[in-house]
Amino acid sequence: MVSQPSFPPAAAAPSYAGPLALERFSGRQDQPQLLFAHGFGQTRLAWTRAAQRLSAQGYAGTSFDARGHGQSLWNRPDQDYALEQFIDDLATLAGQHAAPPVLVGASMGGLLGLYVQGHRDPPPFRALVLADITPRWEAAGVERILGFMGAHPQGFEHLDHAADAIAAYLPHRARKSAAELEKLLVQDAGGRWRWHWDPRMLDSIGRRGEAYQATLIEATRRIDVPVLLVSGGRSELVNDAHVDEFLSLVPHARHVRLPEATHMVVGDDNDAFTRTISAFLSELQADGSLSRGDSR
Repeated sequence: MVSQPSFPPAAAAPSYAGPLALERFSGRQDQPQLLFAHGFGQTRLAWTRAAQRLSAQGYAGTSFDARGHGQSLWNRPDQDYALEQFIDDLATLAGQHAAPPVLVGASMGGLLGLYVQGHRDPPPFRALVLADITPRWEAAGVERILGFMGAHPQGFEHLDHAADAIAAYLPHRARKSAAELEKLLVQDAGGRWRWHWDPRMLDSIGRRGEAYQATLIEATRRIDVPVLLVSGGRSELVNDAHVDEFLSLVPHARHVRLPEATHMVVGDDNDAFTRTISAFLSELQADGSLSRGDSR
């Protein structure tokens, strides 16, 4: 890793002796391994259901909390966040696999995967699965996400208040239970419930993404491994023009649209998302694209 971040939120602890908290899912040795990278403001828990189902099909996987998220450590108060840190974190995790894994990346996780695959030599992934993200996106959609993330800087007195905020932001989803919310928030020393991310990232990472778009587009042009883009038909970030541009940059990529899903495709239609990944992996194995002979 580039640096040694510290100062996690109160009541949070990493699940292993390192800066990033990991969760591993078992699988068969003759199947490709998956590396799950979540979106900005999410945690590895966003992948649990999909990872468990794919594990049952024989695909081993690793999910992790990005720095400043969930149970992973936060940067020191005197150390700002930089996208290059997240890029190096992902490349380091990919390099710990015996053979190049398949990246399954949502939003920020997918953008990091595009950057790493297009700019690192040798490229670390044998295939990419992108959940509703392309190298160009709607700025208004990003601002809506950042507006939600920054709307309650003092946290919540009760979990019910957090449930109200989420329900207003995602009205098409079922209301979160207290048990679910306890996994999404941390309780500080004063008893208030706060989101599991470091708010300093909103400006240093969240609002700087557009500065990387030209570099991301160039990285995307270089990708020659199998690629699956799963977009949401009701996405606030990725529209038809973005998808068309992406497919012109990566002509061999496959695209599947989940009509009723928003940008949060994994949570909105997890069953369809998982089935789509499973079919993609099965087809690639059948034609030899995911052969274990594809070494670094």
